[in-house]
Amino acid sequence: MVSVSQLPNRPDDAEDDLIFDDETELEEDESGVPHARYGITSYGVDFDVRGLVRRLQEGDITIPVWQRGFVWTPRMASSFIESLLLGLPVPGIFVGTDPVTQELYVVDGQQRLRTLRGFYEGKFPGGSNKFALTGVTPRLAGTDYDDLADSARRALDNSLIHATVVRQDSPANDDTSMYQIFKRLNSGGRAVNPQEIRRAVYQGKLMDKIEELNADSHWRSIVGERSPRLKDHEMILRFMAMLLAGDNYSRPMEEFLNVFTQANRNPDDAWLRHTTDLFERTVAAFADSMGTRAFRRVTTRGHVVNAAIFDSMSVGLAKRIEEGVTPRADAIRDIHNRLVSDEDYLDAVTTGTSDARSVNSRLSLAKTAFEDA
Repeated sequence: MVSVSQLPNRPDDAEDDLIFDDETELEEDESGVPHARYGITSYGVDFDVRGLVRRLQEGDITIPVWQRGFVWTPRMASSFIESLLLGLPVPGIFVGTDPVTQELYVVDGQQRLRTLRGFYEGKFPGGSNKFALTGVTPRLAGTDYDDLADSARRALDNSLIHATVVRQDSPANDDTSMYQIFKRLNSGGRAVNPQEIRRAVYQGKLMDKIEELNADSHWRSIVGERSPRLKDHEMILRFMAMLLAGDNYSRPMEEFLNVFTQANRNPDDAWLRHTTDLFERTVAAFADSMGTRAFRRVTTRGHVVNAAIFDSMSVGLAKRIEEGVTPRADAIRDIHNRLVSDEDYLDAVTTGTSDARSVNSRLSLAKTAFEDA
């Protein structure tokens, strides 16, 4: 048995595919773009800085909490504040409108907005250090908001930041345009991956529950260390989507998961309890029977968790558990080993894994394998 600790080390900036092997990322058509045109309404608003900060503090404008957090250095943040104090133009922001609460949420511009709030509150974003300007013109160096002369403070308060407010009007059955906008606005530098975008755009009870489930001890014993790019979060989402909507799967996988997430962003408590229970019982059964060998296959990169093996086997076992039967550990182990030795199953989890044919094949084979366990 190969433990996670025995797997090869990787650099901090390596992609997660050493741990999570998922060929769908290489096979998506049109980069996950949906096959329909969006109807978008957008308009511009000029916010004064003081009013913008107040809206942030009161929660009328929310900044999605996602893995990148605040990444600006003190010099970068100080330079932004200095630009406003000098009357220089700064980039605008993009915000979306929550269709239920009508609250605004930031699609692009969170670094700028966190910088503003931090400067007004006197603390550098993401920590407890005092926010004093650095690397700026000498007369401003070392100053914080309270140190500013009255005229400079008023000039900052009254500075304007342009916001483009975006609302999707159609299609009516989904709200995935915010995902597409976020993806395109954040395409510079290190590419933002799909689950990072979902966590930013689709905040709600579903994302909160996935964050909670990601700490499950049995889940962690199978997949090892947390994924810095949220691939472990995406695997949990994939389990839920295949379990509840797999019969209606259509390519591309990225958009299938987007539509499922949007539709179940804030599910009712009964839905959430049932899905959570199935996930926890399923991963516990695999952890007890297979340990770190669960869902893995040997590749040139070592022993990796295969996403297609995971989504099909976990759904197959979860369906059986849902029927009131939890198979014995030796039965689960036997089914796992038989499936990964079956040529048809191996084809469905290694070739064209986002194709509807492959998805339907592996789900059917896994469900059938667990039916008599």
